[in-house]
Amino acid sequence: MVNVDTVYQRVLALANKEQRGYITPQEFNLFANQAQMDLFEQYFYDLNQFLRVPSNDTAYANMVNILQEKIELFQKSNSYNTTAAATSYGAVSENTINLPSDYYRIAQVTTENYNGGIVEVEKVSKKQCDQAKTAPLTSPTLSRPQYYQLNSKIFINPTSIQSVNISYIHKPEKVNWTYVVVGGKALLNNNDANYQDFELHPSKETDLVIKILQLAGLSLKDPGLIQVAAAEETKSIQQEKQ
Repeated sequence: MVNVDTVYQRVLALANKEQRGYITPQEFNLFANQAQMDLFEQYFYDLNQFLRVPSNDTAYANMVNILQEKIELFQKSNSYNTTAAATSYGAVSENTINLPSDYYRIAQVTTENYNGGIVEVEKVSKKQCDQAKTAPLTSPTLSRPQYYQLNSKIFINPTSIQSVNISYIHKPEKVNWTYVVVGGKALLNNNDANYQDFELHPSKETDLVIKILQLAGLSLKDPGLIQVAAAEETKSIQQEKQ
């Protein structure tokens, strides 16, 4: 995790330099959550990029391993009982599971086969699933199950499956720099039940400061602050991807 107060104090120090303006706690929390989600989503784009280039065997310099380590901080695994959905004709159609509200991407779905062993449920499109069910040789079975996803639900076949285990990447918790006002000044109150640090890897602390400064520059209508933050961001990206 990255300490939210450390980031806030750095942002304030840089934004207030040369009287650029004050960022309120409410503004900071808005900018902080936007910055966290932007950097979180960038993990997946970066991973896709580095998977397409030759890697190296050095553990501490292998970008694919580094990014996977950062993403794994957000991995959860839960078991769910399946619920069969009825069609308009009253017939059982497909097992349906409502995904948790914090899910971002599904990593893997597994279930038990005839022998009690674990088998991975193959992800397909709805069209592929419908086509597979038209012929006995391709129709999903307990040893060859399938699922497809529509919005926040997944549909699992065959209907004889009673439970599955879903491994997924969850969204970061919302950042919240909580405070009390003393003498007209906002002071950190990390004992507040709603206090929440950044959930990103500690290595992203500088990137968070830069991203928040960019957003603050837009709010303060300060082109200079935006340019400084953009220059630092470009420098950071170049260092990471050399």
